[in-house]
Amino acid sequence: MAPLEVIGAGLSRTECDRHPEVFEEAYKNPDKPVDWDWLYDEFTAAVDCPTTSFISRLIQYYPNAKVILTKRDADSWYKSVMNTIYPLYDVLPPNPKEYLIRNTQMVTNIFFNGALKDKEKFKNEPEVMKRQYDEYNQWIIDTIPANRLLVLDLREEITWEKICSFLEKPMPTDGEPFPFVNTTQSLLDAFPEMVKQMTDIKTRG
Repeated sequence: MAPLEVIGAGLSRTECDRHPEVFEEAYKNPDKPVDWDWLYDEFTAAVDCPTTSFISRLIQYYPNAKVILTKRDADSWYKSVMNTIYPLYDVLPPNPKEYLIRNTQMVTNIFFNGALKDKEKFKNEPEVMKRQYDEYNQWIIDTIPANRLLVLDLREEITWEKICSFLEKPMPTDGEPFPFVNTTQSLLDAFPEMVKQMTDIKTRG
């Protein structure tokens, strides 16, 4: 069982489908022991929701893990969330499977009503949410030891050299360009098919 080596601390705009009910239970009971090795079994890196809500616990449990904080300006982050996570709820099929219900409930409780305090406030008070986003990023910078943290600002150039040097991993040798994926439009285009696939998987299971 390999431990986590890399933790992505950039605040989320998407969801997780791995044991959502266990993550939610861990979030509601911060003093209760969690088998992190089981939750992240077969993975050496973790990003996004719900991982970002357990940063302080994970960096203690995995003392050799390195942390990458990807950040952007608060305006573009807020716009991205409003154009991706919120529409996700609109493409859920009628009478969704329990699997999808658990996932959306986890995202609501941990991300919107947890990390961001209030789902409705997120929609109705954008300036408050943008301030919380900036405060979260600063908290990561203040909390994570400098030798374990790499901050990547999307307003600056991000290169293989920056990341590979930090992770002490070899750089690609075939001239592969640095990937730029999961744009707002690509996620919006993929949402209906993602939901269909998840529903089909649950039906077959």
